[in-house]
Amino acid sequence: MTAAESVQAGWMNEPETRAVVSALEGAGHAVRFVGGCVRDTLLDRPVADIDMATDAVPESIVDALRAAGVRAIPTGVEHGTITAVTGHRSFEVTTLRLDVETDGRRATVKFTDDWEADAARRDLTMNAMSLGTDGTLHDPFGGRADLMAGRVRFVGNAHDRIVEDVLRLLRFFRFYAHYGTSPPDAVALEACRALAPRLTNLSGERVRVELLKMLQAPKPLPTVHLMQEAGIFDHFLPEAENISRLERLTVVERRTGVAVEPIRRLSALLSSDTESLSNVADRLRFSNADRGYLATSALESFSLPLDETARRRLIYRLGSATFREIVLLGWAGDADDNVWGDLFAMAESWTHKDFPVAGHDVLERGIVRGPAVGDILRTVELWWVDGGFAAGRDACLARLDQEIDKQA
Repeated sequence: MTAAESVQAGWMNEPETRAVVSALEGAGHAVRFVGGCVRDTLLDRPVADIDMATDAVPESIVDALRAAGVRAIPTGVEHGTITAVTGHRSFEVTTLRLDVETDGRRATVKFTDDWEADAARRDLTMNAMSLGTDGTLHDPFGGRADLMAGRVRFVGNAHDRIVEDVLRLLRFFRFYAHYGTSPPDAVALEACRALAPRLTNLSGERVRVELLKMLQAPKPLPTVHLMQEAGIFDHFLPEAENISRLERLTVVERRTGVAVEPIRRLSALLSSDTESLSNVADRLRFSNADRGYLATSALESFSLPLDETARRRLIYRLGSATFREIVLLGWAGDADDNVWGDLFAMAESWTHKDFPVAGHDVLERGIVRGPAVGDILRTVELWWVDGGFAAGRDACLARLDQEIDKQA
């Protein structure tokens, strides 16, 4: 496709998209679509986020949007990014930029109105394309040919692009996982291998984002193997030891139809001892929720066989969602499809059960507030669980009286 040919997609003419475009163009600013919406449209993939670039400086973007009744949020003014919100959609709108200074972590930028200069500062050829609002594709570095060939290639000199921002090293592998079908670019791979020791200079947050986005790919295994063979993990994630377990997990995910969860895939990939997982969570600055997932996946591994009573105790204590995740990870580490398949089916069909008695029932029977209340309640609750949750409130209260009498 040449620059003179036209690309059209439904999302370009949706009311929300047109509202933002019209606001900027109506104020005399040039606008083009950039990033994933361009790549995925060319590949006929679903488009999620719609990003735009413009020759307007941030203050002018805000003025144009607000004048047109579009909400403008200054999410990254120092880097030229404004978030436009209209209807139920949000759009990142970024001013064209030049890199003034780079230190391998962040760039100091200045704004420009030169589209090709902005494209030249981008990392990969497929990310240097832009799409005019009239459908004209602008492709100064052959990004479309690379995209269609499944070829992930840096703009210009691979070594220089990575030195400017070392995160681009991980972005190379992330984009290869999502778009690569050709053998990896040899020059790019060698630059990644040579510069991998610099990954230790990056913030944990930036590394985590790229790692999880890479693992979100439908088929991450070829890229994970590539990173292992190139020694990339050695420099930022030496705990990535269980590639075979990750491979089995992707098979289980396809078989069960569960949604891909990058944190699940990461858990499968990592060494499963609690100290290693804690180190990873600290180093990559995980959220409390993801940190809890890693910890639970290590502590709650199942030892088979599990009889019916043990299964009930576990799913009741953990909840069906956590139980299911542990089953999926356990299945990835054990080829016994029948046993794990049964446990997965139990998780999918489980409905929450409410224990029919509570602490106040114990207190009303004269037990002094303290540890004894919890001990008695847990004993009765375990009896109720082991009985298949069949006992109603009256039966549970009778059992409660029995336990209190034992302690009298």
